[in-house]
Amino acid sequence: MSTKGSKTHLYEVLEIQAGASEQEIKKAYRKLAMRYHPDKNAHAPDAADKFKEVGHAYEILSDPEKRRIYDQYGEEGLNGDAGHGGVSAEDLFSQFFGGGGMGGMGGMFGGGMQQQGPKRSRDIVHVHKVSLEDLYKGKISKLALQKSVLCNKCDGRGGKEGAVRKCTGCNGAGMKTMMRQMGPMIQRFQTVCPDCNGEGEIIKDKDRCKQCNGKKTMNERKVLHVPVDKGMQDGQKITFNGEGDQGPDIIPGDVVFVIEQKPHPRFERKGDDLYYKAEVDLLTALAGGTLYIEHLDERWLQVNILPGEVIAPGTVKQIRGQGMPSYRHHDMGNLYIRFEVKFPEDNFNTPEKIAMLEEILPPRTVQEINPDAMYDEVVLEPVDVREQARAQAGGHNHGMDDDDDMHGGGGERVQCASQ
Repeated sequence: MSTKGSKTHLYEVLEIQAGASEQEIKKAYRKLAMRYHPDKNAHAPDAADKFKEVGHAYEILSDPEKRRIYDQYGEEGLNGDAGHGGVSAEDLFSQFFGGGGMGGMGGMFGGGMQQQGPKRSRDIVHVHKVSLEDLYKGKISKLALQKSVLCNKCDGRGGKEGAVRKCTGCNGAGMKTMMRQMGPMIQRFQTVCPDCNGEGEIIKDKDRCKQCNGKKTMNERKVLHVPVDKGMQDGQKITFNGEGDQGPDIIPGDVVFVIEQKPHPRFERKGDDLYYKAEVDLLTALAGGTLYIEHLDERWLQVNILPGEVIAPGTVKQIRGQGMPSYRHHDMGNLYIRFEVKFPEDNFNTPEKIAMLEEILPPRTVQEINPDAMYDEVVLEPVDVREQARAQAGGHNHGMDDDDDMHGGGGERVQCASQ
């Protein structure tokens, strides 16, 4: 074991080699500071002294300038200033771990310890609105974004090489722990370091990088080629790993594009299936005909309704394999067609031709009426749009009654009775 005045003593205190990297120094201090902290070793009389010794070694070796002097001249070269008139072991521990001693660590030893190591920048999330046609065929979208990148002139240092110094007032933390006496109480609080304005480093104005003005980063416009694959769905994410904001000692986050499917005028999508509403005239619904549907890839589908194949209002038919492509599979969904039948206007034909319809169409359904019942002959009258909407809302629940019965709905069932 070396003596206290040697040039390797502080390295041995941290249990590392003299040529250790900055990361190795931090790792060693973290381990030893947690091992010897007085709050964790209340019954070990030498723990407090060992804790101060570890903090003293880290304060010197973590500062490049102090470490250079120590490596050349030992602790005597530092004139006894390093670690004695500066940061206490407790304050150093607080700055390093982001808390106030063991009690203010948020349960560090119970899983509440703050994440150590380089920080990660936030993810950049963009909503990418895509048409149903592009989701059907696939597309490469070129999207531009603004992000922070390390200055290429100073390599993210903020100034000339060697001109950037760690602030000795806060040991590079950007924050200082201050003491304030309030009567018999002593309050300890953190404040922005006035020496470096919270930056943790000091750069002379003449040495600042002229391109980034010492900020170390610049804004850059980046164009990304975003692959919208066939069959992608609303809400699906496309991630570009590590394309987020850059910064010194920061791991770049991701750029995430979230697919938002635009509404379509003709088709509705549900999963891999498509739904289409087709309106046909009464003649086609009864006697057959041809229907043409423009698909999402500009093809036209010819749909034949065979003579005698009756299409009632609300009829749903399917065309297999003409829906959406399944994402990253070879399957295709189905196309479902809901038919609406357009009836002719009033008085559309002559009495003679209507008589011909009576011969062609199935006979009318005759209702059975009690011959002894009394009845009045009434007249049907048209209603305006507002009355029609109110009548439809009151007379039809669009299947809700059946659903209530299935789930045991407690609402009272009301039926209209004709008198």
